Amino acid sequence: MNTELLTILNYMEKDRGINREVLLEAVEFALQSAARKNYGDSQDLRIHIDRQTCDIKAFKTVEVVNVRKAEEGQIRLEDAKRTHPTAKVGDMIELESTPQNLGRIAAQTAKQAILQKIRQAERDIVFEEYKDRVGDIVSGSVRSFNRSDIIVDLGRAEAILPTKERVPTEEYQVGDRIRAFVMDVQVNAIGPGVILSRSHPNFVIKLFELEVSEIADGIVTIKGIAREPGYRTKIAVVSKDDKVDPVGACVGMRGMRVKNIVRELSGEKIDIIRWSDDPKTYVTNALSPAKLTKVEIDPNVPNLIHVVADSEQLSLAIGKRGQNVRLTSKLLGMKVDIQKDERETTFEEKVAKAVESLATVKGIARDQAEALVKGGFLTVEGILAAEVTDLEETTGFDHATAQAIYEAAAAAQAEIPPAVES
Repeated sequence: MNTELLTILNYMEKDRGINREVLLEAVEFALQSAARKNYGDSQDLRIHIDRQTCDIKAFKTVEVVNVRKAEEGQIRLEDAKRTHPTAKVGDMIELESTPQNLGRIAAQTAKQAILQKIRQAERDIVFEEYKDRVGDIVSGSVRSFNRSDIIVDLGRAEAILPTKERVPTEEYQVGDRIRAFVMDVQVNAIGPGVILSRSHPNFVIKLFELEVSEIADGIVTIKGIAREPGYRTKIAVVSKDDKVDPVGACVGMRGMRVKNIVRELSGEKIDIIRWSDDPKTYVTNALSPAKLTKVEIDPNVPNLIHVVADSEQLSLAIGKRGQNVRLTSKLLGMKVDIQKDERETTFEEKVAKAVESLATVKGIARDQAEALVKGGFLTVEGILAAEVTDLEETTGFDHATAQAIYEAAAAAQAEIPPAVES
């Protein structure tokens, strides 16, 4: 019994997960290569390892001949019948021909070939395990860096997070835990390579599928996504059930669902948008919270949509460095042209608008609103930012009137619901 080989096989099968038969075939192939190298093609040996004892035997093929003296590669008929009673002239039979120093030769020359076969078997296992996991999210730890590429230890396999698939705002250290999207499994000269990505839009989609049960169940569908990794993502959703709010489902109770995803994305901002088959409604939702004055599709260029916003909303609609409108264009698959409303509001129109706004506040009469605007108090917030004595001095109101107006403004402010950020 070859106890040394048996021990190695048991270890490889148990700890490395490599099929025992694959290992035996690898060793046989390596020993056969070593035998050919040492004995030449004239003694073409076939190596066989006993599956139970791991004893190694070599067999050579010879031709049965009816001559007095057999040459190399031949055997006399009477000698052949001792081991093969049915042999006849012209048959090719196998005879055991194990060289005495086969074990030494194997130890010296076959080690590298055996290791190569074992590595190939491991690569095949990796490929079989991950070829059907393209599109999944996997977890691992940062093992090392190859220039700016990250080598990730997935346990039984290694993966690579290429530079172009990294998020530019993220930095990693050896040992850091990392989750990523399996983008591809490639077979190359050194075996299968698991290619990961954290910048791919599908990474965000998969995170939503894992976090939002309504998406996993098919009730809420993701209709589109546009992403600038590390900075901002817009994702459009729609519900098949009228009773389920798609945006609310993705945000979650107290925003916990989207917060978990934002945390995984290292603080990347996520805009969850209600999808619509009407491009005008869709672009309005996508550019929110900016308020648009006019939205229309260019009749001559169907792929172009014109948006008009007043001067106060223009910068909000465009976004920092054009990010908001750029992501909206990607999301819609249309070019979005944003222009400022050319209708300039005159000073008189602004004053009239401010008066109308204050006059709608319960407890403030129109003549009082006019006096307030004339004194520089254009909004409820402006009134509350001042003191009651300031109102008296600026507008000429007596103390009781100024106090009543201040209290009316405070009551109106309390009725305004606070803004909710997602």
